Amino acid sequence: MFKHKKINLKIGEMSCQHCVQKVTDALTELEGVRQVKVNLKRGTATVKYDPESAQIQEMGEAVNQAGFQFGGQV
Repeated sequence: MFKHKKINLKIGEMSCQHCVQKVTDALTELEGVRQVKVNLKRGTATVKYDPESAQIQEMGEAVNQAGFQFGGQV
């Protein structure tokens, strides 16, 4: 059984619902990520993940590659 963790990430450069979907898709594609909820107004993403499969650094790289600015953990 997996022990899931939940973290909040700061995401910059989002301006619309299309941006929200791009960030959600980028994070959801990572192995070990179970759930993603992006809040456009706050500029954050709440990620539920398996820490044995997914790493925060990988999440940041995925956000950056999608064209947004990863601001670390909130």
